[in-house]
Amino acid sequence: MRIVLLLLAFMNTIWASSGEDLTTTWVGILCLIVFIVGYYAVATEENYHINKAKPALFMGTFIFILIGIYNFINGIDPTALTHSVDHLIFEIAEIFFFLFVAMTYIEVLIERQVFDKLKYNLVSKGYSYKKLFWLTGILAFFISPVADNLTTALILSTVLITIEKENKNFLVPGAINIVVAANAGGAWSPFGDITTLMAWMSGKGHFLDFFALFPASFIGWLVTAWLLSLFVPSDKPHFNASTEPKVSILMGGKMVIALGIVTIMSAVLCQQLFKLPPMWGMLFGLSLLKLYSYRLKRKRGQELNTFKMIGKIEHDTLLFFFGILAAVGGLHFLGYLDLAVKLYDSAGPIAVNIGVGFLSAIVDNVPVMSAVLKANPTMGLDQWLLVTLTAGIGGSLISFGSAAGVGVMGKLRGIYTFGSHMKYAWTVLVGYMLSLVIWYVQFEILGLY
Repeated sequence: MRIVLLLLAFMNTIWASSGEDLTTTWVGILCLIVFIVGYYAVATEENYHINKAKPALFMGTFIFILIGIYNFINGIDPTALTHSVDHLIFEIAEIFFFLFVAMTYIEVLIERQVFDKLKYNLVSKGYSYKKLFWLTGILAFFISPVADNLTTALILSTVLITIEKENKNFLVPGAINIVVAANAGGAWSPFGDITTLMAWMSGKGHFLDFFALFPASFIGWLVTAWLLSLFVPSDKPHFNASTEPKVSILMGGKMVIALGIVTIMSAVLCQQLFKLPPMWGMLFGLSLLKLYSYRLKRKRGQELNTFKMIGKIEHDTLLFFFGILAAVGGLHFLGYLDLAVKLYDSAGPIAVNIGVGFLSAIVDNVPVMSAVLKANPTMGLDQWLLVTLTAGIGGSLISFGSAAGVGVMGKLRGIYTFGSHMKYAWTVLVGYMLSLVIWYVQFEILGLY
């Protein structure tokens, strides 16, 4: 109840940002209303049959236009607004182009029948839905620390929908399992999640310090996965060896897999060694893919039209990211996010850091983590690792509370939605609370970190 009251206070209390309070003005109130209405439209997309990208893009752009109108009417110097938007564009571009390349690679792998081959191998072995559920979850948890949670969720959700296209009793729990596993796996790796990466690059812990979060991340996911597995059917996907043709990866498919690995490695190296944004390495990987498609056509006469594959990616997902990040950035500029960090002095770091997890599910973990790092409250390593954990896994509480969740919503459109996720959200909450208990025992009682 204490955490809930803190979050309610956050939503209703006025606090200034960037040295100026705009929350009491008409523009602050109107922008908050626009955000709430837009958020409601996103959350209820299945009821009103409106794609989540439409309200997200509207509120993200309209909020800053309203701020611009307010500055113009009152003769306020727009420098601060311009600087804020420039910084926001940079942050969005990093995620936008990272997603853009990851989705392009996935579409090429689909076209080269890589996922069809993986499906054939899995289903032809007679695995049940429950075993497939556990396999995809385990893969998500252990791939995301290396490939990052978003890319991992995109790949494995594609595998999921390739295995089964209609059985929601398998697809929905399977999708939630992938999102939770990808976010939990990314939380204990310095480059597995953008929030963990932000904490590491800010010097809040050494590279190996974050691995201490493994027990809390793993056990929390494991319990959620076990609870979800209770709802997964025990039968097997339909497969008849006599009627199902054997699937083979098309020419160039294996090389595309290798290039995908090189792309992920280049993204990591760009960040860790060269201090370049990870999306720079991703775009470099896209250039390699395009050069290889040229070579494949000239030498082997095989068509690998990457521009055609780009046309197939989920552009609505990209626009949703732009809209939601812009909207949250607008609220931060107005001053609505700064209260979260001001609460550290009054409520204590443990309560606030736990609340950050719930807040991350509502307004995205990146700006929330950014606000915490900018405020830089005085905390020990244990508390910085706690906020890293909660910001990383807290986004799983709501379907679009994390990049992984949004990516899976795009892949399983009409199947994995806000409503279908909330039906099983209690299982995620149980895992989240258990992760906090594990952290407390390990860090505060045993001191094992």
